[in-house]
Amino acid sequence: MLLVYTHKITPRVTYTFKHICKRILGIEVRFTSKVEDFIAHDSLKMSYAKQPLSHELFVRSNTLLFETGLSDIEVNVQPWGKTKGFFATGERSDLPFDIFAASFYLLSRYEEYLPHVKDDYGRFLATESVAYKNNFLHQPVIDIWAFNLKAVLKERFSEFNFPQRTYQVKPVIDVPVAYYFKNKGLLRTVGGSLNDLRRFKLKQLYLRYLVIMGFKRDPYDTFKWIIRKQKQYNFKFTVLFLIGEYSTYDKNINTNKKQFVSLIKSVADYCDVGLKASYFALDTIDVLKQEKLKMEAITHTGLTAVRHSFSKLNLPTSYRNLVELEINEDFTMGYINTLGFRAGTCTPFQFYDLDYEVQTPLRINPYQCLDFSLLKYNSKLDKTEHLQKIINEVKAVNGTFVPVFHNYAFSDLERWDGFRSLFNLILESVE
Repeated sequence: MLLVYTHKITPRVTYTFKHICKRILGIEVRFTSKVEDFIAHDSLKMSYAKQPLSHELFVRSNTLLFETGLSDIEVNVQPWGKTKGFFATGERSDLPFDIFAASFYLLSRYEEYLPHVKDDYGRFLATESVAYKNNFLHQPVIDIWAFNLKAVLKERFSEFNFPQRTYQVKPVIDVPVAYYFKNKGLLRTVGGSLNDLRRFKLKQLYLRYLVIMGFKRDPYDTFKWIIRKQKQYNFKFTVLFLIGEYSTYDKNINTNKKQFVSLIKSVADYCDVGLKASYFALDTIDVLKQEKLKMEAITHTGLTAVRHSFSKLNLPTSYRNLVELEINEDFTMGYINTLGFRAGTCTPFQFYDLDYEVQTPLRINPYQCLDFSLLKYNSKLDKTEHLQKIINEVKAVNGTFVPVFHNYAFSDLERWDGFRSLFNLILESVE
């Protein structure tokens, strides 16, 4: 166990130290403000304050973990070995940067509460982040910093046996539309047919009716392949279905269609099934609650996992709604068009509510790769190379790689050519 001396034990201090020490390094951590208790402790220990007590392992603290609310923070990023760091500590500190304050800044998504430019959907842009602006978005810096701390602890406490964690993959299959042509209803089918004719998409019109008449498999119906893949691995895929009302933003299949409900149930026999919350559920808790109850009625199990439509988050409202409805897993934290680490870590972490200064039960599973972010690379070789780089970053710290692929990314449609092999590359990276 690591004992940390600090002049003031705050919710921010306990939250951040537990993520770095317990979740990443696997070390239990306890805190004290009593000098005599600290001196008496004969195992791992360090002080986190403005000044060291004596000659102990010491990290000079920034004020961030002892504040409440938001303030205009100056973030001065500097090189640190093969990575970057910020909140410099000075000469007497055993680490050149306050990794705890810096980690809290990234984990709490502090920068997303401050004024920033949003895209057309109201999303926080990767280009607005301190990680992108300072060229460390491609690294899980918090995990790297934690391993730097581990190296310093090992030097001081060589007899301590540090636990080892293992690299994991947590694949997410996002299903905004289960079928391209099937189960759309008469009006949508007629409308789609007329649209095909208007745009002279005669090949698509022909395919549409081959599928409807049962002569050909629907292009988006890749679920047999997904289940076959799931059977080959002992870690579970998380499949998230959109079941909200049809709208301008969400073009899903109606849950009155027995075939759609049957599909969800059959996938739930093999994978973990969750909810892709609709666009309007993002801000309206009553809509989210209805969708939660509907999914629970289909699967006959409590809903645990959610991902928001369009990867949109309105902090802190989006997460507070999940907490209120006792939904404990989120898969929305990432960027739609950029590979990388939005929260600076490849380790699942708890949502910290900056307004209430409290750690919540909601576990955020940050994703590092969305299939759409790979489309900007033209060749299969480029896609594979960039995907492998991000996998290697996660592997280097034995973290958890969370890729998000849509069901249609495994189709035979030209746009998604080669994505099955990319998904296979991710699955095989565990072996």
